[in-house]
Amino acid sequence: MDRNAVGKELEPLLIELIDLALIAKQAHWNVSGLWFRPLHVQLDELADDVRNWSDDVAERLSTIGLAADGRLETLAKMTPFDAFPDGFVDSRTVVAHIVERLNLVVESNRTRIDRLGALDLVSQDLVISVTAGLEKHRWMFAAEQSSTA
Repeated sequence: MDRNAVGKELEPLLIELIDLALIAKQAHWNVSGLWFRPLHVQLDELADDVRNWSDDVAERLSTIGLAADGRLETLAKMTPFDAFPDGFVDSRTVVAHIVERLNLVVESNRTRIDRLGALDLVSQDLVISVTAGLEKHRWMFAAEQSSTA
């Protein structure tokens, strides 16, 4: 196994997951509007799941002999996400931002899954599992878009 090639697939995913967990908590604290209560709970569930998946990815990096880098400065430099709005954010806006981010990670993971198939099946399986969970969350948040529109 080329652990450096595997690391080039897993490290960006780690950054995306850490940032997604932070965004989910930011949104959880500041969501407002008609769908406040269900989104407040749903965002906490997302944050919990994403934190667990980021831990799994970081531990996989360590398992293959690479140091996981989840430092703030690395996150700020490497995140693919645009800034999340500050202050209180209307529920419709929160949902749109979360769906956008989930779409980005899922699409990136689909490419990672393909590349990891030739590199490391264990890491590929991990990314497949993370993607399945992210897709479930994306489906649930996207259902809110039709409800809040």
